Amino acid sequence: MERVSVSSSHLLSVGYDPKTQTLEVQFTDRSIYQYFGVPQSIYNGLMGASSHGSYFDAHIKKGGYSYRRVG
Repeated sequence: MERVSVSSSHLLSVGYDPKTQTLEVQFTDRSIYQYFGVPQSIYNGLMGASSHGSYFDAHIKKGGYSYRRVG
């Protein structure tokens, strides 16, 4: 999945596949995780947030989405 770099102290890059509603996040420790069933609106909110890390924590990490580490 293609990811775009983000300016964040916790996240390096973010990608999204709207067909499968899969969000892919690379963290500053270089680990990569995929989150499943994430609506487009949540992805849009993440990319538009003034703090990507805070938005990720509040809406994705605590949102209860299933995930797996892929890298």
